[in-house]
Amino acid sequence: MLGEPGAPQCGRYDVDRGDRADVTQRGTPPRRPTPSGEGVHRDEDAVSAVGADSQQPAAGDWRVAALAGIRTLITEAVPEVVEEVKWRRPSNPAGVLAWSHDGLLCTGETYKDHVKVTFAKGARLEDPGGLFNASLDGALRRAVDLREGDSLDPVAFVELVRAAVSLNESARRRR
Repeated sequence: MLGEPGAPQCGRYDVDRGDRADVTQRGTPPRRPTPSGEGVHRDEDAVSAVGADSQQPAAGDWRVAALAGIRTLITEAVPEVVEEVKWRRPSNPAGVLAWSHDGLLCTGETYKDHVKVTFAKGARLEDPGGLFNASLDGALRRAVDLREGDSLDPVAFVELVRAAVSLNESARRRR
């Protein structure tokens, strides 16, 4: 498993070194994984990526566990998803966890009291499971905010992720 001692690190962030890896020395991570899921571009430090909170949550924190569960559901829905950390800056050195497939699908961030999953084109997605509970007034994005103790309907979430993939694929076909 990635992240374990001796396991290959294929993300852009070298967990062992604690800094950005030199891609020329390590090879370019694949943008498209194999059908078996091997070579999926993942940043193993991404699960603890934080949003507005200035301190990263500890490994046993409920927010890290929630984000790990969301990651599992997303990779279940789309095994060939590309996962990476984007938008690193001094105010948010951990960056924002982002999942893509033919374009940005969604981002995952931890905050002091909740975990936010924002769907890039959420306003254009059907939400029969009623998961969207944040950013409802926006013209483009929709979000799911999870607070400690909240549950997420895994079937509805997987359907939502697959709908986001379909939307991205249909936009690509029109180009």
